[in-house]
Amino acid sequence: MNILVTGAKGFIGFNLTLWLQNAKHTILPYDIDSSEEDLISFIKQADFVVHLAGVNRPLTKEEFYDGNTNFTKKLIDLIKKSGKNLPIIFSSSIQAELDNDYGKSKRMAEDFLFASKLNVFVYRLSNVFGKWCRPNYNSALATFCYNIARNLPIEIRDRDYVVHYNYVDDICREFLDVIGGTKRENDKILYINPTYDCSLGHLADLLYSFKESREKCFVPSSKDEFEKKLYATYLSYLLEDGFSYDLNMHIDSRGSFTEFIKTPNHGQVSVNVAHPGIVKGNHYHQTKNEKFLTISGTCSIKFRKIGTDKVIEYIVSGNKFQVVDIPTGYTHSITNIGTTDSVTIMWANEPFDPENPDTFYEEVEK
Repeated sequence: MNILVTGAKGFIGFNLTLWLQNAKHTILPYDIDSSEEDLISFIKQADFVVHLAGVNRPLTKEEFYDGNTNFTKKLIDLIKKSGKNLPIIFSSSIQAELDNDYGKSKRMAEDFLFASKLNVFVYRLSNVFGKWCRPNYNSALATFCYNIARNLPIEIRDRDYVVHYNYVDDICREFLDVIGGTKRENDKILYINPTYDCSLGHLADLLYSFKESREKCFVPSSKDEFEKKLYATYLSYLLEDGFSYDLNMHIDSRGSFTEFIKTPNHGQVSVNVAHPGIVKGNHYHQTKNEKFLTISGTCSIKFRKIGTDKVIEYIVSGNKFQVVDIPTGYTHSITNIGTTDSVTIMWANEPFDPENPDTFYEEVEK
C-alpha cells in the first residue's frame, strides 16, 4: 500500500517509516519542508494516511492552532477535494482532555476529523519514548537517558510525580495493525495498550542502574516490559565511542576467569580460559547447578558422585558444541587436554554470592 505519513521526519514518523518499509509498504513522506503541491500529489497516490504532523513547542500559542488544528482541517479538505475516501490515523494526545492550548488544538483537530465522515482512527497518545526521541526538548525521559549516558546531571523537581508512557514500537505495531485491517475500531477515541505509569524518581533510579550495570555485570530484568523497553531506549543514547566496556578478568598462571552477565532471575554467565594441561574445579555444589560449553580447544570434564569412587568423563571440544550439565552433589573438574588455550562458557543458575558460595572442595580423582 501507499502510505502518506505527515511528520515523517519526526520521532514517531521516522520510527514508523522503518516499520512500514519492513512491511513492504511504500511511504509518501510529508514534512515541514514539503510543499502543498507535494501533499496534493501524495494524496492522489495514497491508500492510507497516517497524520503525525503537529506542533508542541511553539513560540506563540497561535502556532498550536495553526500546526495542529488548521493543518488537519486543510488535510481533510484536500482529501475530500481529491474525491477519495482515505482512511486516516491521527496521533492526538492525552492532553486533549486538558484545558490548555496544546490540548485544545488537538481536540479541535479531532472534532474536524470526526465531522469529516472519513474513516478515522484517533489515538490519544501518552508521553512517547523510544529510540531517537529528541533530548532537551519536551521529553524528560529522553533528556534523562541522554544526560545519564554522558555523565551529565539531571534535574527532578518532584520524584513522586507520575508520568504516563507509550512505547514508540507499540505505537508503530498498533498503526500497522490498523493499516493491515486486523484492527478496525474507529469513530471513537482510541488509546495504545499498554500504557506504563512511572514516577520520575523511579525512572531516574532505573536509568542509573542501567549505567551501573556494566560495572556489576547485571542486565536488567526482561520480565518487566517497561524496564525492558526502557533499557533498549537507554542504549540508543550511548555515545558512539562508548558502546564497548571492559570486564574484570581474573588472570593467574592457569589462565583467566571472567564474569560476563549476571541476571536477577536466570543466573550468570562466565568465560573460563585455561592453558594446556591446566586443571580447574575439583569441587561440588549442594544446590547450585551449572552448564559448561567449550567453544575453543579440547577439554576433559570429569565427575564423581560424592560418597562413591566411580569417575565419569566427557571429552568436549570447540569442533562440536556440546553442553555438559553439572549436577548437584557431583564433584567435578575441567582439564585442558589440548595444545592451545581452551575457552569454556559457564552458566550457573544463580549469581555468585561470596557470602554463600555453595562451593566445596573435593578432588574428583582420589
